[in-house]
Amino acid sequence: MKKTKWIWIWAAIGLVLGIIIFWPSNKGNKQAILDANAVEEVVDSTEQQQVHYKYGIPSDDFEVEEGVVGKNQNLSLILAKYKVSPAKIHEISQRCKDVFDLRKIKSGQNYTLFLAKDSLRTPEFFIYESNALEYVVIDFKESADIYIGKKDVVKKEGTAKAVITSSLWNAFSAAGVNPNLAITLSQIYAWSIDFYGIAKGDSVLVIYEESYVEDKPLGDYEIKGAIFNHMGRDYFAIPFEQDGKLTFFDENGNSLQKSFLKAPLTYSRISSGFSNNRYHPVLKRYRAHHGVDYAAPTGTPVKTIGDGVVVKKAYQANGGGNYVTIKHNSVYTTTYMHLSKFAKGIQPGKRVQQGDVIGYVGSTGLATGPHLDFRVYQNGSPINPLKMNSPPKEPVSKENMPQYIQVKDSLVNILRQI
Repeated sequence: MKKTKWIWIWAAIGLVLGIIIFWPSNKGNKQAILDANAVEEVVDSTEQQQVHYKYGIPSDDFEVEEGVVGKNQNLSLILAKYKVSPAKIHEISQRCKDVFDLRKIKSGQNYTLFLAKDSLRTPEFFIYESNALEYVVIDFKESADIYIGKKDVVKKEGTAKAVITSSLWNAFSAAGVNPNLAITLSQIYAWSIDFYGIAKGDSVLVIYEESYVEDKPLGDYEIKGAIFNHMGRDYFAIPFEQDGKLTFFDENGNSLQKSFLKAPLTYSRISSGFSNNRYHPVLKRYRAHHGVDYAAPTGTPVKTIGDGVVVKKAYQANGGGNYVTIKHNSVYTTTYMHLSKFAKGIQPGKRVQQGDVIGYVGSTGLATGPHLDFRVYQNGSPINPLKMNSPPKEPVSKENMPQYIQVKDSLVNILRQI
């Protein structure tokens, strides 16, 4: 009996000890379960609300209306149907004057209005897109800032290949490529290739980078490398940074930029070449024509092909009409004739730099239509501008040549594989 009693006593003691030992652990587990449930409730995505922004403004808080500026339309006319008072528009224009001139709002540009979600539909924000990249934000609160914002820009790389039948512009158009790329390439190759003398069958292969805003191309091109095959010869354009300046070089490390441009104006046609015995269309007789005639619309800018000093600015009634003569160095002088007018500031003694506009195409003097008569003199004697060889500018330096060779070899390999 005593033995049985002690068994029950020891069993009771064990039960109490078990409760004391295990009770905190159970309590902790229970709390852990509660905590886990609490965490689940916090991160539950179904209870989170996504906020949408347009021009940095939470668009869900407003009624959004988009439009296009109409012909002869200004901010007052746009806001007229929203009953914005003339006093309010004047106050806005005063706040705008140091940021954006409201008088420069142009037809065809996009705008967006953020309206209050009430019966009055009161305008709260007005956004005007000045171009594809920039926009003006006008907050209607008198204490708020008016500022210029920029959309996000994405750079995309592309390639283009075109075979020329008439012009580089038409070749890119036929290949489904924005022909503005032709202008960028012509600027790079201006010293190496005469774009008025490119032949049928010439071809170009180019790698470029273009900016996109909201999946719309901006038409700005950064050339990453190109091969222009002209008259059976490959002309490479390899971009390489030297002395902190990005320049284009050929496969041998010579700069594509020469002392003289190949032509003094952009995109026209040669209507008459260099000749010792040309039939003059006005005088109706044969005589020497020691220049090249570029047919182009009146007003087309004419650029000096190289650095130099203006030595003549005059008018010749029985010949070249308005003309400018530039002395480049002790060897070369150039003359630009039949100008409709001179560029601002062009006077004898003025120093000009390569690419500066010196005048505009016209038909002054003895001319049947608008064109530029361009002449080059070497040591005082006329030479054919189309056959003039121009020395290149600074090539890749010896210390930079190993790095340039790596860049060139990699790029040429990529171009060859396209």
